[in-house]
Amino acid sequence: MNTLVRLSALDRKLLRDVWGMKGQAAAIAAVVAVGVAMLVSYLSNFDSLRRTLDAYYDRQRFADVFASLERAPRSLEERIAGIPGVAIAETRVVRDVTLDVPGLSEPATGRLISIPASGRPRLNEVFLTQGRWIEAGRENEILLSEPFAQAHGLAPGDALFAVINGRRRELRIVGLGLSPEYIYTIRAGELIPDDRHFAILWIERRAVASAFNMEGGFNDVAVKLMPRASSEEVIGRLDRLLEPYGGLGAIPRRMQISHRTIDDELRQLQRFGVLVPTIFLGVAAFLLNMTLTRALAIQRPQIASLKALGYRNTEIAWHYLKWALLIAGGGSVLGIIVGARLGAGMLDLYNQIYRFPVLMYRLSADVALASGLSAMLVSAGLGAAFAVRRAVNVAPAEAMRPEPPAHYHRSVFERPQLARRIGHGTRMVLRNLERHPWRATASLVGIAVAVGIFFFGVLFMNVMTLLADVHFTVSQRQDVTVNFVVPVSSGALHELRALPGVVDAEPVRRVAARIRHGPRSRYLAVTGSPAAARLERIVTLEGHVVTLPADGLVMSAMLGEILDVAPGGEVDVEVLEGERPVRRIRVAGFVDDAMGLSAHMEIGALHRLLREGGTLSGANLLVESNQTDALYRRIKAMPKVSGVALKAAALESFRRLMAQNFQIITTFNVVFAGIIAFGVVYNAARISLSERTRELATLRVLGFTIGEIAFILLGELALLTVLALPVGILFGWGLGELVVLMFDSEVYRLPLVFTPQNAAWAALTVIAAVVLSGLTVKRQLDHLDLVGVLKMSE
Repeated sequence: MNTLVRLSALDRKLLRDVWGMKGQAAAIAAVVAVGVAMLVSYLSNFDSLRRTLDAYYDRQRFADVFASLERAPRSLEERIAGIPGVAIAETRVVRDVTLDVPGLSEPATGRLISIPASGRPRLNEVFLTQGRWIEAGRENEILLSEPFAQAHGLAPGDALFAVINGRRRELRIVGLGLSPEYIYTIRAGELIPDDRHFAILWIERRAVASAFNMEGGFNDVAVKLMPRASSEEVIGRLDRLLEPYGGLGAIPRRMQISHRTIDDELRQLQRFGVLVPTIFLGVAAFLLNMTLTRALAIQRPQIASLKALGYRNTEIAWHYLKWALLIAGGGSVLGIIVGARLGAGMLDLYNQIYRFPVLMYRLSADVALASGLSAMLVSAGLGAAFAVRRAVNVAPAEAMRPEPPAHYHRSVFERPQLARRIGHGTRMVLRNLERHPWRATASLVGIAVAVGIFFFGVLFMNVMTLLADVHFTVSQRQDVTVNFVVPVSSGALHELRALPGVVDAEPVRRVAARIRHGPRSRYLAVTGSPAAARLERIVTLEGHVVTLPADGLVMSAMLGEILDVAPGGEVDVEVLEGERPVRRIRVAGFVDDAMGLSAHMEIGALHRLLREGGTLSGANLLVESNQTDALYRRIKAMPKVSGVALKAAALESFRRLMAQNFQIITTFNVVFAGIIAFGVVYNAARISLSERTRELATLRVLGFTIGEIAFILLGELALLTVLALPVGILFGWGLGELVVLMFDSEVYRLPLVFTPQNAAWAALTVIAAVVLSGLTVKRQLDHLDLVGVLKMSE
């Protein structure tokens, strides 16, 4: 009570006004809360990931430049370290091997990375999560990547087996670790990490060097740059230094696969976290404007009285702006609370994909304050400004009179030809829509936004389904992909065909190359395969299979854009192995694919380019399902094999993660679209009810039933909803196109897929929210005080 006494007269009036419209205020606050919750959840996740990433990179000394090569003597280390701009240079031995893991019938792939037995790596240091560091002289001790260990229940003290240079060796796990190099642990060509079949193993340098004839040599370099050093200049000098030793081309940190993936995710998270919440806050601004405009129209006499009592226009304007700020502020507080919960849940999903030692959710005061203020400025400021300005500029004498009624005339729907075909209620609905076109348009747009938001979410669920179908069904028809330690002769293909259960085997030749067009270039593997491949086919986003021409290069459309080359043009292909030939090759065509950058040639043409016989880098196998165990046992014992990729395992990982994300995305879209639809329709219906209460009461006295007057009130909203459905579908499609452009990168491209089921789900969800809001308003019609309403003065 004492608090109310201390409040000014205008503030007490403000609280009474907001309480009197509590239903509409709650609906608007809910839309604001959704926008703020999304803004908080996205930006807080961006902030948490960015802070964690920067701290992790700094603490573990993540390198700035990476390079691989065939073999160079360790004496070259001093020359690398002496390159201007290089602060630290560290060489390593890195090899992929086949793993035999207890309890896993199929073979896994392990990447052996050398580390010093005493001391720690100067760059890319392993973060030890369990166990201890390896001891000098114990060549069978390893540190194992924690995700792989967790997938198989392995711990320090356990053992696994690896085929190293043709010998099956037991490796004893002494510790589990994580590395800034493998936050996103994925092999080339895969969609998502497969922790069951791909492991990182850190081993004493002498152990891996002796196994692969690398004593006194190295095949991998990591470089840390000095502050303000040019990575391009360092890479150019490093490439020239490594070229005689089979250098495969140095890359900056931004091109390293793990960093590039998470950096793309962060950029998309930041963009998406601004785009979608802005739409919700825009809808909230529209609702506030619509509601406040009607409230100020009703309070015209009160505004005139306030002016007569000496209140200035600025005081009256601030009073009504506070009306909007109070609603938006309540929605912002609720949105920050909900957004923090959603953000923590989103970070749990990131924890399943990206591997940090500690990834803690953190909602900073800056993010919370910025989100709340954005909501206040966008929804309250924009929503209230025009309505308040119009109301306070009315002269007191003019404001004392009721607002002049609209100019009435016979509408197009009341012409005799149409009037005979439609009832009285329908004519009233159509007449009201015709006489308030701007209000009807605003309501239609609001409902369309709700439809579009849901449709947009369903579109992206279809995207993931399409990617799975195209990648795992149309493109990859093999069961197993075998990769060799070094390129082998064509006789290896006959050995593979003789393995148990192998129905078909198809050769693959991959060669590292730099493709250049003018000043632009990219390092990648050129893949050679049969022109009409049966097992691993080149497929567009639409599912069309591409047949390779007898000559020429077929590359991804994204690579063509980066190199600025058109079909029929020529590019320089510098092969980075063997004699390192440089050839000018015609671009035979582009393929609009989904994953990464790719370049393909018919395998015979690639052999001619390399001036070699039928050399293979690997092979794709089609296998009988009842023979897989016998096949896996034979592959594990093959010394030529460096790694195996299993389509079934990759598909299982993809579907598991996709199903979980689908459930969350669907739930969010249903709730958010429903809130928008409910808020728009409820506010429009309440405004219409407040304007037409006397008219509806009169109709009740004249004998109209509750159902008939409900049809008059809600029928126009039902008609607007029907009209808004196609508009909303188009809006959702446009929003999807915009987001696809935002997501478009060298890592992946997303197609948009429309199905009638998508549109149906979006329509049904929004219709359900509209029906719910209509029933809420109808309850107020059921309790309409006819006598009280008809006693009110005009």
